[in-house]
Amino acid sequence: MSDFNPGRRRVMQVVGAGLLMPGLAPAVIASVKDRPQLTDGVQSGDLQGDRAMIWSRSDRPAHMVVEWDTRSQFRHPRRVVSALADARSDFTARVELTGLPADQAIFYRVYFKDARTGVASEPWLGHLRSAPTARRNIRFVWSGDTVGQGFGINPDIGGMRIYEAMRLRLPDFFIHSGDTIYADGPVPAQLTTENGRIWRNLTTEAKSKVAQTLDDYRGNYRYNLMDENIRRFNAEVPQIWQWDDHEVVNNWSPGKQLDERYQEKDIHTLVGRARKAWLEYSPMRLQAADGGGRIYRKLSYGPMLDVFVLDMRSYRGANDDNLGAAKPFLGREQLDWLKRGLKKSKAQWKVIAADMPIGLGVPDGEVSPGVARWEAVANGDPGPAQGREVEIAELLGYLRAQQVRNFVFLTADVHYCAAHHYHPDRAAFQDFEPFWEFVAGPLNAGSFGPNPLDKTFGPEVVFEKAPPAQNTSPFAGFQFFGEVNIDGGSGEMSVVLRDLNGVAVFEKKLQPA
Repeated sequence: MSDFNPGRRRVMQVVGAGLLMPGLAPAVIASVKDRPQLTDGVQSGDLQGDRAMIWSRSDRPAHMVVEWDTRSQFRHPRRVVSALADARSDFTARVELTGLPADQAIFYRVYFKDARTGVASEPWLGHLRSAPTARRNIRFVWSGDTVGQGFGINPDIGGMRIYEAMRLRLPDFFIHSGDTIYADGPVPAQLTTENGRIWRNLTTEAKSKVAQTLDDYRGNYRYNLMDENIRRFNAEVPQIWQWDDHEVVNNWSPGKQLDERYQEKDIHTLVGRARKAWLEYSPMRLQAADGGGRIYRKLSYGPMLDVFVLDMRSYRGANDDNLGAAKPFLGREQLDWLKRGLKKSKAQWKVIAADMPIGLGVPDGEVSPGVARWEAVANGDPGPAQGREVEIAELLGYLRAQQVRNFVFLTADVHYCAAHHYHPDRAAFQDFEPFWEFVAGPLNAGSFGPNPLDKTFGPEVVFEKAPPAQNTSPFAGFQFFGEVNIDGGSGEMSVVLRDLNGVAVFEKKLQPA
């Protein structure tokens, strides 16, 4: 259990008319329509040492101002001002808070100042807990797949309630394991689900079609941020985002052939637009590598935990039969980075945040009649490592040789929850130490599964919970998130899989080696 006082995690959002905080009144009294508006709430993310990122969005050219303090009264606030947020970034802004005291409640308030008039918006409050420098209890959650298969914001059930269930667990942070949007998934006004029940959606122009233009992709993020559960969650829980395929189009790779819905037929053009929108809307610390667009990164959370955030999408080769000689998936540069980072890590636990599972077969149609095309690592052949499996074999063999211990894989993607144990005694490739992979999701999407296991690395299904039929709606309750608790004293890691209401459906306790 977290040692953090739950009462300190409750942050009231100050967004109503007349709720300006002391010292924030604009220099000129202006009507609401004349002030900038925070259109999409606030987010924090990528906690690292004494730093954290803060994100928000205005409705016009403006500078974002962030004030923070360790007390909610803001008696001694420190202030950071962003560069101009304008149409070039879809009016999104981010700043980095630095010099945060370790392991402290950090209260922040965000407002925008109009670039032309200097008039200030009303503020929005947020809250986070800074990273520790000493051993203490840690709790975080993870999941993926938001607004998929046409299941959007349903006002009849209170919107995306699983985000509220995660918030109520009082996590230190959240890993979004990919498919942060479904750019290829329009949201209709209603859907007929199991037993004829009607699912009703809020809709927008951007979600009425597949995304092709830059503004289409941006509109997908703006849609998700309309949900009040997500806004509350974002204001209280720092996030670590990664991406997968639906941020662009289903199962994209360099060889993706776009269907008749797309006037733009060049997958590389779509990827460029999608990546720009993702980087604009994620509360991520931008990196200089890859022309400023690199997504994979390491985040240290004190002596107990390092999180290695992977990008299993950007450096892969084309999806094919995934057989034969080694084929790129992580890519050489990212694979070497991961090996070096895991070897150097002094943290008690190393979490490898993967946007796709290792041992589950994820099909992507056929290369030719009777020859399967594969989307993830596995290829359906239980024999020695082939294709993309060769990179994973190299990684696992390296970790064994370097005696790297206490690593776990956390992932989403397949729209059900599961716990997999990998052991060389069951495997065709045997040069590795046993390890665990935990799967959680979806957050607000159709439910599927279970997927078939590929035995190359000796996985065993210890637990799985999947719907009785494919593409089951969120009405049925097969929506899941994962929770990790690390005990600051013993170092024990407890991994819990939870459902739409936050109820535990599985738990596994892992002892550090």
